[in-house]
This record gives sequence, C-alpha cells and structure tokens, in this order.
Amino acid sequence: MGSKDRTFYKALVVRYGYEAEAELIQSRFLAGDRAGAIGAVGDALVDELALVGPPGHIAEQLDAWRQCPIDTLIVEPTRDDAIVTLAELW
Repeated sequence: MGSKDRTFYKALVVRYGYEAEAELIQSRFLAGDRAGAIGAVGDALVDELALVGPPGHIAEQLDAWRQCPIDTLIVEPTRDDAIVTLAELW
C-alpha cells in the first residue's frame, strides 16, 4: 500500500467505494502486519477488480462484466491450464 500519504492503489480502492477497507488494509500493511492486510481484503472488493475463484464463480463474474462497458480484459493466469479454462468460459 506504499506511503501513508500517497498511494495509487489505495486511492483506486477508495474510488471503487471501499474507503474503510482501504484504510484498514493500509494501516495493517504499514504496521508490518502483511497477513492482516491480506486478510482485510474482502471478497466483494476482489470481485470488483478481478476474475478469481473456481470456474463457476468466474463464469458468473464474466456474465456480470459483460453487462458493463468494459471492452478489454487483461489475463494473467497463474497456471497454464487457467488460460484454457478462461477461454472455454468466454
């Protein structure tokens, strides 16, 4: 979460409507509690920003994302077979 006074990612999360979560994540991170910071990232926030989880959940998220004005999807799979799964779901 970077500097207490200036951080792109905290500002982004706040713009998405998660100000309280951003404050908690940053305060834990800056206190050296990285596990606590990670634990403070809620599922709703993750779902706003990423396609993560089992294939059924990703399929649901893709359907929701298709309803919004997104026209570019950046894919960074953590496993080689994940790209195949995403392609099949798409």
